Amino acid sequence: MIPGNQGERREEVSVREFIGDKIADIKRTVGGEAAISALSGGVDSSVCTVLAHRAIGGRLKVLFIDDGLMREGEPQQVQETFGQLGITVDIVEAQTEFFGALAGKLDPEEKRKAFRQTFYSVFGREVLKSKARFLIQGTIAADIIETKGGVKTQHNILEQIGIDPEKGFGFKVVEPIKELFKPGVRKVAKELGLPESIYRRMPFPGPGLMARVLGEVTPERVAIARKATVVVEQEIRKLEPFQAFAVLLNDMGTGIEEGRRKFGHVIIIRSVESRDAMKARPTPVPWDVLMKMSRRIVKEIPSVTRVAYEITPKPPATIEYI
Repeated sequence: MIPGNQGERREEVSVREFIGDKIADIKRTVGGEAAISALSGGVDSSVCTVLAHRAIGGRLKVLFIDDGLMREGEPQQVQETFGQLGITVDIVEAQTEFFGALAGKLDPEEKRKAFRQTFYSVFGREVLKSKARFLIQGTIAADIIETKGGVKTQHNILEQIGIDPEKGFGFKVVEPIKELFKPGVRKVAKELGLPESIYRRMPFPGPGLMARVLGEVTPERVAIARKATVVVEQEIRKLEPFQAFAVLLNDMGTGIEEGRRKFGHVIIIRSVESRDAMKARPTPVPWDVLMKMSRRIVKEIPSVTRVAYEITPKPPATIEYI
């Protein structure tokens, strides 16, 4: 673990030691074999990718699975950012597979299971192509604790939910930062020289916008959540919340257009303050900011008729909706 209150200089040394230890661990674990990194562009997978690249260099194949559930322009942004770091990122187009697996599913847990199975099936296929035996993955402490505690099923926690990744998918999982919480991961990312846009980035769920679309997940419904997310992130950025995003509800709400009633989508804005994602409280967003987000969302997404702000802490709610 990286200590957080023993003085700045001691902390910097501790972070460097952690990095050195993890690079050595990856070298020892992977040996002379090849590995694949599951890069999403978030701080967790970014840190793991850089650690693995420093450990085994060209024997690391870095993939970005384009599942159709990411934020606006994310695949290309990730590819460009890591290209500047000297790390080649291959984008795997898998949108059809993911939306096919999610089609018709309404139950949150069934959707997570479908995402997880598709994610590892796609990766398993890529592993076979590359002949890699190891998957580098950005699991962190909160993922493990909440999965073991039954709070939610994480798509990236296989052994903890009784799945043997080697038997089921043909690879072994390496989790270099699984003992860290988010603040520690950010410190490691900064020390590794990752850009601020990554190490200060708000958390984003592994299943992407699927976790923010209640009801059936279709390309059209994801597009609505994606557009609303752009507005929320742009307008709330100056408040620097731990996490902020938009959620698309399953039901419709009544609205008015040209003096006539119409039914439209309902968007929930969620913004929270937290240290490690284990507990969270709603951000006290100023009224003018809330109103601006509401006006922009209904204007830029005409199919939306209602916008609301959620104020439930964690617990009893989780931060994400699914």
